[in-house]
Amino acid sequence: MSKAKVGDAPTTSGLVVSGFGRHYIVESASGERTICHPRGKKSLCVVGDRVRWQITGDEGVIEELEPRRNLLFRQDEWKTKAFAANLDQVLVMVASEPVFSESQLARALIAAESAGIAASILLNKADLPQIAAARDRLKPYVEMGYRVLEVALKAQPEASRAILNPLLAGRASLVLGPSGTGKSTLINLLAPDARAQVGEVSQALNSGRHTTTSTQWYWLDAVRSTGLIDSPGFQEFGLKQVDPQKLPALMPDLRDASTRCRFYNCTHRQEPGCGVREALAQGEISESRYRIYGEIRQELEGTRW
Repeated sequence: MSKAKVGDAPTTSGLVVSGFGRHYIVESASGERTICHPRGKKSLCVVGDRVRWQITGDEGVIEELEPRRNLLFRQDEWKTKAFAANLDQVLVMVASEPVFSESQLARALIAAESAGIAASILLNKADLPQIAAARDRLKPYVEMGYRVLEVALKAQPEASRAILNPLLAGRASLVLGPSGTGKSTLINLLAPDARAQVGEVSQALNSGRHTTTSTQWYWLDAVRSTGLIDSPGFQEFGLKQVDPQKLPALMPDLRDASTRCRFYNCTHRQEPGCGVREALAQGEISESRYRIYGEIRQELEGTRW
């Protein structure tokens, strides 16, 4: 049988499960994975994308990106970059120890709100004495309506699995967490063959480099209905797509208060009749959340307060 030439073979739908530069691993409906390259010079795909692709010999060519339901960004000092798409939920991991950054947590939640993705907070190491302080810091988020789940992944793995399985079942979930929160423990608990899946990708690309520092999609069940996306690190989320004036609407504790402002374009800084500052004075909004709002708004506007 002769090999199909580019353009001769029909395209088929596939799922992007990992990506490294201009190399992508695309999974077919039957579960087979193929190294693919995008047609043209641009690499626009991210993990979670649905694409139309066609086989060209031993590899494939991505011909078309199917419409996305949502898209998440991250940023560093130089640029903002998309890294995951078509998510059902974001699971933000923190732990009782080390002490978590509320600013990083808030940015992750704002990014999810901006993309229209449901978010939950997973508090790990619930068996440690520091759990009381962590609960206290997360109390405002519970009051905002965020679901906060407590687990002890190492000390109580089976109890943790029983809590997590119903949350994840049938969904595509992105798990995020800084070093020390137990994200690797979670991945290994829920996806015991995770290392094997990464190894297969490394072997397919003939290189082990970057495969442990890139976003990966893991299946948690044999029928491939429950997906877990691991994005290493906890870099600042890209929020440059957010309109500064709409930032309060993405922060549940500021959202309602901002509707009580006298002026429709209130920045919640010094204007008279500001509902946000009134809520702050009454203790309805915490000082730390108001500070985080100010820092992010300053970044988005590129101005000083």
